[in-house]
Amino acid sequence: MSESQRRRRTARPAPNPGLAPDDPLRGFGERLAKIEGLDDLAGRYPGREISVGRQRQQLDFYSDAERPNAFAMVALEFFLVIAQYYREALPLRLILLLIAGQRAGGRIPFTQEDMAELLDVPRQKVSPALGEIMSHGIVIKIGRGVYQFNPPYSYVAAELVRLSDGSTEYVQVDQADALAQLRAAALPDLVRFPSLQHMREAIEEFRKERAEKRRERRERFEAMTMHKEGER
Repeated sequence: MSESQRRRRTARPAPNPGLAPDDPLRGFGERLAKIEGLDDLAGRYPGREISVGRQRQQLDFYSDAERPNAFAMVALEFFLVIAQYYREALPLRLILLLIAGQRAGGRIPFTQEDMAELLDVPRQKVSPALGEIMSHGIVIKIGRGVYQFNPPYSYVAAELVRLSDGSTEYVQVDQADALAQLRAAALPDLVRFPSLQHMREAIEEFRKERAEKRRERRERFEAMTMHKEGER
């Protein structure tokens, strides 16, 4: 059994998917409250100081005619975990492609043939890599040729869509609505209540295995060295 197969076997989701009261993921299910004024804001947070800075300049993003000014919000913790967990290049390349392929609301209009063509890899290699990613609740298949990125990991909230007459239309999908829709569907618990804990545990187990192998190699080397010195 290969190391990657052993890691996939040990990376099992937690049996209890419920979110703890202080879990940061709860924030994704809450809407932003409208603020009428600074007095209103100060009243909501008594005992705290409130400061107002100058208005920020508009950010620039690389874009093209099909996707002007569209960008994705990605959790840094998600990047950190997948960078440690995946030792093969293709799953990581595929995740980056899926992040870049999102439309407003996190939908990804890619077939597996599209993914293979864009990554310049055989079609038969895309399917198992995509299945591995989906098994962790990172991406969900919505329909034929349509996938959905799990909102807490990566999400495109809005984009400018160019219409057939040359004009543009601003499309926005609230992240809380996308997450609520997933939780209302008959989907696996790891999708409805996403968690990276099982991947973190698999990373720790893999590191312990590698440390044990290094210790065994060091002991064998020391034993061989002592044996050679004894023969002299």
